[in-house]
Amino acid sequence: MEFFSPRQSRACTSFALGLSKTLLFFSSVAGFLLQGCLPDEYEMDMVFVEGGTFLMGSDGDDADPDESPVHEVRVADFYMGRYEVTQAQWKAVMQNKNLSWFQGDELPVECVSWYDVELFLKRLNAETGRAYRLPTEAEWEYAARGGKYSAECRYGGSDMLDSVAWFIVTSDSTTHPVGSLLPNGLGLYDMSGNVHEWCADRYDSLSYGRPEAPCFCEGDDRRVFRGGSWCSDRQHCRIANRNHVSAEMRNFTLGFRLVEDVDSRRRQE
Repeated sequence: MEFFSPRQSRACTSFALGLSKTLLFFSSVAGFLLQGCLPDEYEMDMVFVEGGTFLMGSDGDDADPDESPVHEVRVADFYMGRYEVTQAQWKAVMQNKNLSWFQGDELPVECVSWYDVELFLKRLNAETGRAYRLPTEAEWEYAARGGKYSAECRYGGSDMLDSVAWFIVTSDSTTHPVGSLLPNGLGLYDMSGNVHEWCADRYDSLSYGRPEAPCFCEGDDRRVFRGGSWCSDRQHCRIANRNHVSAEMRNFTLGFRLVEDVDSRRRQE
């Protein structure tokens, strides 16, 4: 076994302390640069959604039972992601860990559970100093309808699904780069297709009828997801359509987009 002499030991200790201070310095510099100059993948293109009151749900002939009663809901101002979160953005935050079935930087991330998304948000917010989150179900439907300036479309931006959504008829059984089709009236893309989108709320078939729009956090571990996907039919691409699944579920049809509160965003500007 080889031993260091006292002089060698002191030299090694001195070197280690010097190296430690050097690494600490560069770590601090890197942290400063990251806060001030984040990679493009961290930049989220957000659209301002002016709050208002709208009629949530559907009582049409093709409506599911949990879409009624149609009820008035008030929504505050917020910002919503123009696009579904992409795989490039996901990898930038999650150290290149990408479980998506369909691979491509400009494709929406999928095969992420609700808990995976919460971890992504925690890391993204720590890196950016922002307060991104998932939309409530009411915020999602309000934005999909076009917000305060709703055109009363059946789908997210049109009554002609082919023009605004990748779904079972047009998708060729795969996801597509975000923003490839037409947006809705707020400039939001893929609200009715490409991938389903997680919401913050726990699911409750009897939750409709509340006059406000907070996250509905009672009940079991089923979480709401909204919007159609690449394998949805026209019925399930409707704006009012509701879906739910275990928060642990990972599926190649299921992704998400971000929202941010107005006050949080203003504090960063």
